[in-house]
Amino acid sequence: MSLISPACRDALQYWLDSLSALAARSENTQAAYRGDVTEFLSFMTLHHSERQGLAALARINVSDMRAWMADQRSAGVGARSLARKLSAVKSFYRWLAEREGFEPTAVLSTRAPKFTQKLPRPLAEDAARAMIDTVELQSSNDWISTRDVAVVTLLYGCGLRISEALSLTGSDAPLPGSLRIVGKGGKERIVPVIPAARTAVDRYLKLCPHPQSQEKALFRGVRGGALNPRAIQGVMAKARMQLGLPATATPHALRHSFATHLLSAGGDLRAIQELLGHASLSTTQAYTAVDTARLMEVYNRAHPKA
Repeated sequence: MSLISPACRDALQYWLDSLSALAARSENTQAAYRGDVTEFLSFMTLHHSERQGLAALARINVSDMRAWMADQRSAGVGARSLARKLSAVKSFYRWLAEREGFEPTAVLSTRAPKFTQKLPRPLAEDAARAMIDTVELQSSNDWISTRDVAVVTLLYGCGLRISEALSLTGSDAPLPGSLRIVGKGGKERIVPVIPAARTAVDRYLKLCPHPQSQEKALFRGVRGGALNPRAIQGVMAKARMQLGLPATATPHALRHSFATHLLSAGGDLRAIQELLGHASLSTTQAYTAVDTARLMEVYNRAHPKA
């Protein structure tokens, strides 16, 4: 038997539908929200020894919230993950309270645990170049090698998320001088395409055995379907082991490397924000901390008085 009452299950679905319609949340974000709120509602059912209807949810108090937070921490949920879960619960409650007409203060006033913001972990410039070169050596099949190189070149050369690179279709080829990318939250941005990326994609298209069409994915798997991101994650995992790079050398690290290397070369922070598609400049400012940390490392290693 489900731990969630039909009324709560319906309300959760209505909320997710409203997010999809109004806020253009991605499928991954909605799936995470669904999981977080479902887990919260299930806990409340067990905590009160009965399924929680909408009226019962309106009576959740500070003690209930503390019990949930304590249960999450005892289960090994980290501060960052718990803050994300609490954010999803608050968002759902804010919507539900407005819809049902109750006071959600007990939930909305719950403080998220403090955590240290993780800095991006970019690759060094020579490591990023070595990664692309080594990815090419991971397959004996030429078209697969050129495909993998094309994808990682787009990640590093254009600062794309892997989902953005793999969402390109045949209508985007041959790559123009700039791409219109739809990122998180439906936010659009224009990204310049460097010649190396265009050349890498052209090489792939010449060797790809699967016919291209305007609607189908640009990057194909072995059987001709859309390329799964796990394939790129896997090939990069093999390459980083050969290069002796840490586990943080992932496809997303190439996007971090794109931003960090631009900043190191004198790139404008606002321009980098636009290229990455960050809604807030504060997100992009994390890269200034990375650059400062690198400068301090050089200073401490090289200055006679350090």
